[in-house]
Amino acid sequence: MTLTILALVWGTFSIVILLAFGEGLRFQMTKANHGLGEGIVILRGDQTSKPFQGLGKGRRIFLIEEDVELLKNRVSGIDLISPESERYGNTMTYGQKSIIQSVIGVYPSFEEMRTYYPDWNSRFLNRLDLEKKRRVIFLGTKVKEKIFGGGQAVGNTVLINNIPFVVVGVMRKKMQNSMYNGPDEEKAAIPFSTYKAIYGVKYLDHLIYRPKDISLAETVKKEVYKVLAIKYKFDPGDRQALRIWDTIEEEKTFRKIFIGFQIFLGIMGGLTLMVAGVGVANIMYVSARRRTREVGIKMALGAKRRYVLLQFVSEALMIAFTGGAIGVAFSLLVVQVTQALNLQGGAADFLAHPVISLGTMVLTAFILGLIGFLAGLFPARRAASLNPVEALRYE
Repeated sequence: MTLTILALVWGTFSIVILLAFGEGLRFQMTKANHGLGEGIVILRGDQTSKPFQGLGKGRRIFLIEEDVELLKNRVSGIDLISPESERYGNTMTYGQKSIIQSVIGVYPSFEEMRTYYPDWNSRFLNRLDLEKKRRVIFLGTKVKEKIFGGGQAVGNTVLINNIPFVVVGVMRKKMQNSMYNGPDEEKAAIPFSTYKAIYGVKYLDHLIYRPKDISLAETVKKEVYKVLAIKYKFDPGDRQALRIWDTIEEEKTFRKIFIGFQIFLGIMGGLTLMVAGVGVANIMYVSARRRTREVGIKMALGAKRRYVLLQFVSEALMIAFTGGAIGVAFSLLVVQVTQALNLQGGAADFLAHPVISLGTMVLTAFILGLIGFLAGLFPARRAASLNPVEALRYE
């Protein structure tokens, strides 16, 4: 009996802890993916691969700021949209310290789309900054640390290529495992109007938008492609004319992968628990054999078959849930200790944050119930099918 209980404890612990770490990994990976932005589409001009209306293939498509207003007016399904241009190799100076830094020019809507959320006592770029071409700057986390260290950044003036900019905000720390041109924490953002005036750029590096309804994202993407195809005179079916990074489709694929991963972990833990179930069944068979005379007496006194069935099944369920409860308690302890350690950095960011979800508990309870029911059912059916007279003669 003790060994069977221990097997149930280990089996329950295995399934709960595997699913907990799998769920924690999924949550952390999703959080890191959203560091790039949630439900956004990033596009840039590329090169045509098909001739169209007398124009040859191989033409370069360059997007401009006016395309932002064009898409806002022509595509009703767009919620937020922003241009983005980036200049590398800028000299950023504060006091006696200088660093080489990337600077991007964006709209205020960039904050929400690309999760450029400000830390406490700071803000992102706003509409007035854009309209008045203000020389204000928003610093990534690593940029702030490089130039200011642990000191105050907001309100101070930094020089970008000897042009003064007032720091209005610092990015809140975030996880990010999807990126382009480097992590966001190593960039500094200024209003696009200011960027355009200083650098004199005409073409955009990227154009980013977020649809109002995620379920209609594919329709919105087709409309965007169609509008730009008309303006730049390329075949709407030419998928190489624009380079599109659809994070919405990427997240759907990511979700499917993790569902499969969780199923795999659940099966592995479930098989371990099933082995323990064999032990419970053996115990119930032995119990039924030893209590043959007892069953015969009860049936001779009028006990019905379902009473005998219920007795053995309930005993098997009690054994299964006793071992399961200890296993779950042990799993909760391990999860709480791991969370309390709050390990950070590297692989720990993803693997050291287990989460026991309601789904995990329901699945574990279902498997334990199934094991207990099946382990008690077959011995109970054998006992209940005995002839009372033969059962009373059993030695």
